Amino acid sequence: MSTADRYRKVFPVTWEQLHRDAKALSWRLLEKGPYKGIIAIARGGLVPAAVIARELDIHLVETICISSYQWQEQTSSHKVLKTVEGRGEGWLIIDDLADTGGTARLVREMLPEAHFATVYAKPAGRPLVDTFITEVSQDTWILFPWDSEVQYVVPLVNQPQQS
Repeated sequence: MSTADRYRKVFPVTWEQLHRDAKALSWRLLEKGPYKGIIAIARGGLVPAAVIARELDIHLVETICISSYQWQEQTSSHKVLKTVEGRGEGWLIIDDLADTGGTARLVREMLPEAHFATVYAKPAGRPLVDTFITEVSQDTWILFPWDSEVQYVVPLVNQPQQS
């Protein structure tokens, strides 16, 4: 399936929106704690984990590093670059998104006792997380702020006219 067939919609997320959504996730997680620390899934979980660590006053932050995306193409295999010890008891796992569930499934196998939270979830990944804030359709590409930049756009008056 091509990228164009898989993602028919784009959901752009600004830095401000991501911060608000991560803070909203913190409110939900507050009542489920306390936690020993946070395990951020790198790279997407790093920014939300920083916001949540601040809001929950957690100073111990670990990372699990897994590679599964090349731009909008999700690779068929997940490469674990770094993991953590134990079964996750008392830990909070944070990621930006549960998409197809591939990464979430792998992390769940590694840390079955941790509480898994994501800011966004799609239907295929949603059953694998304990807590999330916003669900989007499976055919939506979430454009995170670290994957985009503000660029100058030529005003309409200066654009070439089409006949």
